[in-house]
Amino acid sequence: MTTNPALASWVEEVAALTLPARIHWCDGSDLENEQLTAEMLADGTLLRLNEETHPNCFLHRSNPNDVARVEHLTLVCTTDQQDAGSNNHWMSPAEGHQKMDALYAGCMSGRTMYIIPYLMGPYGSPYARAGVEITDSPYVVANMRIMARIGSRALAHIDAGNSFIKGLHSIGDLNPERRFIMHFPEELMIKSFGSGYGGNALLGKKCHALRIASWQARTEGWLAEHMLILGIQNPAGEVTYVAAAFPSACGKTNLAMLVPPEAYAGWKVWTVGDDIAWLHPGEDGQLWAINPEAGFFGVAPGTSMKTNPNCMQTLGRNTIYTNVGLTPDGQPWWEGIDGDKPEGLLDWQGRPHDSSNGPVAHPNARFTVTAAQCPSYSSEANAPSGVPISAIIFGGRRSTVAPLVLESLDWAHGVFTGAAVASETTAAAVGQVGQVRRDPMAMKPFCGYNFGDYWAHWLSFSERCAELPKIFHVNWFRKDADGRYMWPGYGDNMRVLKWITERCSGVADAVTTPVGLMPNRADIDLTGLALTEQTLDALLAIDTEVWSKEVDDIHTFFEGFGDRLPEGLKEQVGRLREAVRNRA
Repeated sequence: MTTNPALASWVEEVAALTLPARIHWCDGSDLENEQLTAEMLADGTLLRLNEETHPNCFLHRSNPNDVARVEHLTLVCTTDQQDAGSNNHWMSPAEGHQKMDALYAGCMSGRTMYIIPYLMGPYGSPYARAGVEITDSPYVVANMRIMARIGSRALAHIDAGNSFIKGLHSIGDLNPERRFIMHFPEELMIKSFGSGYGGNALLGKKCHALRIASWQARTEGWLAEHMLILGIQNPAGEVTYVAAAFPSACGKTNLAMLVPPEAYAGWKVWTVGDDIAWLHPGEDGQLWAINPEAGFFGVAPGTSMKTNPNCMQTLGRNTIYTNVGLTPDGQPWWEGIDGDKPEGLLDWQGRPHDSSNGPVAHPNARFTVTAAQCPSYSSEANAPSGVPISAIIFGGRRSTVAPLVLESLDWAHGVFTGAAVASETTAAAVGQVGQVRRDPMAMKPFCGYNFGDYWAHWLSFSERCAELPKIFHVNWFRKDADGRYMWPGYGDNMRVLKWITERCSGVADAVTTPVGLMPNRADIDLTGLALTEQTLDALLAIDTEVWSKEVDDIHTFFEGFGDRLPEGLKEQVGRLREAVRNRA
């Protein structure tokens, strides 16, 4: 089925190890998808939803012990442990292969082995990268068909002599004690066993597009980032493209599909991607970005017409829902969805809903849907060259320390700003509520190598690009003395984006503070918003006592990376400490 000898040899090796009953090379066709869907409906892997309200939509219920990524079982296997860094769990490549191959031995007996050639990135893009996932899960095939570009065209790309990532996956017996997701960046290989959950099983997503790709990117001179990409169009028709990175529970998907408020007539937001960006230096000296994915694998709970109308209009057809609830008439349901809670719900495990058994939908319930269905999907989303990035935005959930928005002083300060990103945990996170956790560039679970080396790679772009994006930090979650959020968020975040785009075009003012460049009160357009000037002042306030402690916390965090920490970041800590001290 392939003319690539390396691929043919690897498939033979995997078949000899896993002993499948059948081997199927995926071509990505509609007929193939219809046949796989019919098989999954027959064996209960999928349930068909209400065809009148949700045409061609399906529900999948995963094993209750297999509902999320398992970071403690996700390892990076490098020859030198320091190359993986303290930000990753590590195992030697020899030990990793031995452990995984023992699990794979005979694991596909009686099952079909599916071979999925796929492409991450637009067809014809010089920035796209290929992969092949071998799996025994038809559910994985169905989801990969939505999330990546699979089948014959991807195989032709590989057969033309282009390199590819090897990804081997088996659901195994879903035993949590026999569940591992291992990455071998030096070999451009992924091995996953014992889980059918998306982030652990759809190997093109986090495993390839971030952990392995981040290693590739450093080697090849680009960046693989956990970032959305959006285009902001002003009334004159000018579009400014930005990339933005946020830890979980910070509104990333909502921002990617933002609908401007009524007061912003003539403004539009275009969605290029909601989760991952690959950024490359262009011949013009700018950074250009592609979205390597073709679909959205989003969290359902909390998604509604109020929080994300574009997302809701994307769903409802040609969608796979995982671990959501089910109404009596066969419609998906989750906490936070529009309308009243109906009677007779089945929960995500298929049981009659009883509040004593927890929520109707699992808090990490998902939907998988093609990005092309999104009303705000950009016409440039599949441009082979990508889109030019004028701004990079970092953000976190901070109740006191971070202002509504700030702009970095220069590229090195921007890298420091991203490296110091922190967010307070919510009730849905493991650990104490409100605990501050550092999540540099929102990449803590996804960077495939030592953070110190990663930051040094970021800093090196000051010499790679003549026209780098401006870097910003936003915080939608600042609270007042009574613990109430001061900023309305959602569509009103457009007001901050407007200032950011105007800073990129050189038409907006800013004032210099110890922590960066910030807008004056008059620079944030509050038209149509019931927000007092006093509240805006509080949102933009810099408390030197709070920031003095923040500098100490950042310093302590950075110290954990020892001699791998770049001198440039040490200098930024010193600069910020002195600036805050002088402001006090």
